[in-house]
Amino acid sequence: MDYVILPLTTDPRQVFTLDMTIDGAPLQARVEVRYFPAPDKWMVSIWDHSSGELLVNMIPLVCSYGLVNDLLLPFRYKRGGKGLGTLFVLRSVDAPDTDNPAKETLSQFNVLWGDTYVPDP
Repeated sequence: MDYVILPLTTDPRQVFTLDMTIDGAPLQARVEVRYFPAPDKWMVSIWDHSSGELLVNMIPLVCSYGLVNDLLLPFRYKRGGKGLGTLFVLRSVDAPDTDNPAKETLSQFNVLWGDTYVPDP
């Protein structure tokens, strides 16, 4: 399985393009990560850059503790059956200051995106 760590900063609105291969199918994705102060949450949206199709709209970045929390699971077949792979948030430090990424703690987490995660039976 191949995963990319999203190149996130503390900027409250981040937009970048990634050239990836998800489950063997190429994808050029436009990714937007935004911080919303009222709920103190980071949200991610993903577009197919070549077609302009919005694939995922503002899903909250929620950390995986224990089992992998695949944030893209509900969108698995969104891209014409090709799938979007798996997106999950992991701690990058032993004890982050918050359970999930917040305004000042985004750097304490890594957001990984890549091939569809299939747990061992």
